[in-house]
Amino acid sequence: MSYQCPLCHESLLLDAHSEQPKTYRCCNNHQFDLAKEGYVNLMPAHHKSSKNPGDNKEMMQARRLFLNTEHYQPLRDAVIAQLASLLPDGATELLDIGCGEGYYTSEFVKLRHQFPALSVHGLDISKVAVKYAAKRYPECDFCVASSHRLPFADQLFDGVVRIYAPCKGEELERAIKPGGILVAVTPAPRHLYQLKELIYDGVRLHDVPVETIPGFDLVADEQLHYDMTLNGEEATALMQMTPFAWKTSEQVWQQLANANNFHCEADFAIRVYRRQ
Repeated sequence: MSYQCPLCHESLLLDAHSEQPKTYRCCNNHQFDLAKEGYVNLMPAHHKSSKNPGDNKEMMQARRLFLNTEHYQPLRDAVIAQLASLLPDGATELLDIGCGEGYYTSEFVKLRHQFPALSVHGLDISKVAVKYAAKRYPECDFCVASSHRLPFADQLFDGVVRIYAPCKGEELERAIKPGGILVAVTPAPRHLYQLKELIYDGVRLHDVPVETIPGFDLVADEQLHYDMTLNGEEATALMQMTPFAWKTSEQVWQQLANANNFHCEADFAIRVYRRQ
């Protein structure tokens, strides 16, 4: 895999003859070591907003616990179905932005039955998450990098998946081939409504407007809604995954931990855009 240098934007090539660890190097001699787990860190220190950006180990473990219960499998299946239907014929490059520990990314390799030459890439700002993903899913390529500075060549990707993750429209336009697609997933109005009820007085439902992305046309707009029944461990892990975990009182944490059958809605907007 040839990455793009995050410092000078020249191509990075893997120097297979270098001493261990193997190193990615550009023509300006910027170099980035390939970790023993198989990922490369392309996040220069001056691009970080904190020492260890992204999810920490505790947050990653909570997300992994919840995702392994397969409560979000319907979402994963829906994204794969959109990719299978709308990726260009002969697709070879697919990127998962904000891949976390690889729950979705790892399943995208199943698309190789339809696209035999497909390479699957995962990118996340969290080093601890990428380290875990690379170790567990060697069939994918992972890197630590900013979603706002994608370390890839222009017009490389046939498809990009963006589940909750932010990314600048101009970067998507730059990195996706004409005719390629973007699958964007955002929470729909009733997503985790019952969790929000435990924190806020009077939950307000807000529509999720269709995002306008320069250089792209909307080609599919799907809403996925279903009910989940969670035990205490699952409900607690789900709350820990959310942005409003910081507002959760000790009383609510205890209520979730003691739950036997906590009913909660999942509600997602899945939109597919095609690059002009």
